[in-house]
Amino acid sequence: MNLSSVLRQLATASALASLMLAASAQAQSVAVTSIVEHPALDSVKEGVHQALKEAGYTEAKGLKWQYQTAQGNTAIAAQIARKFVGDHPDVIVAIATPSAQAVVAATKSIPVVYSAVTDPVAAQLVPSWEASGTNVTGVSDALALEKQVELIRQIVPDAKKVGMVYNPGEANSVVVVKQMRELLPQSGMTLVEASAARTVDVGAAARSLVGKVDAIYTSTDNNVVSAFESLVKVADSAKIPLIASDTDSVKRGAIAALGVNYHDLGLQTGQLVVRILKGEKPGDMASETSSRVELFVNPAAAEKQGVTLSEDLIKTAAQVIQ
Repeated sequence: MNLSSVLRQLATASALASLMLAASAQAQSVAVTSIVEHPALDSVKEGVHQALKEAGYTEAKGLKWQYQTAQGNTAIAAQIARKFVGDHPDVIVAIATPSAQAVVAATKSIPVVYSAVTDPVAAQLVPSWEASGTNVTGVSDALALEKQVELIRQIVPDAKKVGMVYNPGEANSVVVVKQMRELLPQSGMTLVEASAARTVDVGAAARSLVGKVDAIYTSTDNNVVSAFESLVKVADSAKIPLIASDTDSVKRGAIAALGVNYHDLGLQTGQLVVRILKGEKPGDMASETSSRVELFVNPAAAEKQGVTLSEDLIKTAAQVIQ
């Protein structure tokens, strides 16, 4: 065998090894769980999938992708978490606080990336906003609540009492309620709370606010967002302005929302997943937030709920729902 033949064989072997290495690098598994299906959380999931695709991780190239929703049930969330841990994926993505808490409780070794969690520290997912040194990192959808209070004031200038329907068992909602209790009095308003431990309780909780509040504000509470139409029905019939923090809720009947773009939040989350698939450790990656917020307004909903949006507010909106 001459030298050129040997070199050709070596080159062929090297090329095959590179192909096999590339294939094995792509043969990764990502398990995704969400506490419930609604437009915001679905957008996160789709954003994660898109980020993986853009980085070259696709089912066609060997990516194993699985998704399960807990249908709003924390017991099911825990079951899904245990199943995923048993499957030993490369990364588990947990969307929304209850699912993230279930997954973090189930594993201390498999990398976990949370998303759409308002306060990961209060939820005990990570010890601080800095790199955790654990198997957990992620992206928060926390909002500057001062700007939310300012939006309420712009839409209902004379408001004195603001109602909130929330799930007292959801850590992210409890954090927002606590902060709103402190912030609203600084703007001459007070908070009136109505609890809804289950999705089916949202309508009744909203009705309990009729005659007691000048406006209703909703956080990204998963029970509330899942049953948002029942809230809109009460707001429309009682002429109570309904202001959200989830922009998708504006399409469903809220007057306005100043919130994060959840598809972008999913892309940001997916980019963390890609970094982990490429070898970085989640414990070395600080938790992130989204710096981009958008204003959505719905003038028709405002009319139904007894207010008129100013032209200045409409002009600043990223999207006007017709």
